[in-house]
Amino acid sequence: MRILLMGEGSTLAHVGRPLLLARALHQLGHDVVLARPQAYAWMTADAPFRVMDLETQPPTEFAQRLDSGKPLYTFKTLQQYVEDDRKLIQEVRPGAIIGDFRLSLSVSARLERLPYATICDAYWSPETPLAPILPVFPWTQFAPLGLSQALFRHVAPLAFRIHARPMERLRRSYGLPGFEGDLRKCYTDADLRLFANPPPLFPDVHPHSGALFIGPLAWSPDSAKFSAPPADGRPLVYVTMGSSGSPSALSALVPALEHFDCNIVISTAGRTLTSELKSSRAYIADYLPGDLMCAMADLVVCNGGSPTTNQALANGVPVLGIPRNMDQFLNMRAIEAFGAGLTIRADRSSAKLVTLAVDRLLHHPGYREQAGRIRTSCSRSNLSDILPVILNTLDLVH
Repeated sequence: MRILLMGEGSTLAHVGRPLLLARALHQLGHDVVLARPQAYAWMTADAPFRVMDLETQPPTEFAQRLDSGKPLYTFKTLQQYVEDDRKLIQEVRPGAIIGDFRLSLSVSARLERLPYATICDAYWSPETPLAPILPVFPWTQFAPLGLSQALFRHVAPLAFRIHARPMERLRRSYGLPGFEGDLRKCYTDADLRLFANPPPLFPDVHPHSGALFIGPLAWSPDSAKFSAPPADGRPLVYVTMGSSGSPSALSALVPALEHFDCNIVISTAGRTLTSELKSSRAYIADYLPGDLMCAMADLVVCNGGSPTTNQALANGVPVLGIPRNMDQFLNMRAIEAFGAGLTIRADRSSAKLVTLAVDRLLHHPGYREQAGRIRTSCSRSNLSDILPVILNTLDLVH
């Protein structure tokens, strides 16, 4: 069976996860085609299977809409996505589709009568209640946090319905039923949901015929040209804010870390750093193999998003998350509840808070013990064993 995988270009992770699945499927002998934005061609240059360009909303527009609290896609954008999806599907003629945040596949895969799975995160699962967390907006750093969070809990249901409207309108325009304003369904609707998370973090999310855990999926660049920082016996703190993190968070983070007797390694994800940070004693690179860095690290500091936290926890390393958006907050809430990390809001980040959090995470063994439990769980998960289950499930859908 030919399998078409489609990665949305909003962040690197939404390309990296289907790329990992595509490689695993190819190794099992399946006919694989991967569609991704041309901007991410560097990630697939050595792919041993067919790769095609996919038209997507620019990541800068996605980030702007996310930061301002707007729906992530307009109806017009989603409508164009459906047209592009169908042309691609009709050209490739797959037997099944696997997408990653390509929301339009909720419509286009059904119109083409093809089984469809989506790679997503368990904290968006429609089977569990969604307790909203106030994201970082331009005004939140000036507002009383307790009062703002209380007000947000009251307005969040309406805000979620507004965010769901473009998808609701899209589905109804093609004669498909809506989701009754449920944003979780808008983000994860498929014949099969594939949760790319460690199951112990989400004990209330139970696998069933339409959903299963496939474990952490986190892409890393090729390590062949990687020059590791020197090991001198001191703790290593790996810092990466990713393609959707807050660069300004580094201004409080790095000076605080320099007070500790540790090595600091920073991956900028191609972003420009201030001259002060460039002159710090940190080892700085644009991109680093996250899996290897997490294996070397004693602590990982990131934006709280699941790709990097998954890499850290899969290596038994605790996490300090500095989130901005809802997705990152929901992920870090699960990690904090499990006892494998701590959270500092990006709009409340300061050298004092960072110092306190880093001290706890480096010197309180409970965090590493809990992260070690996640590592044990991940070591039992084998993607090559899960993939046949995925394909058999999709084969039964149609």
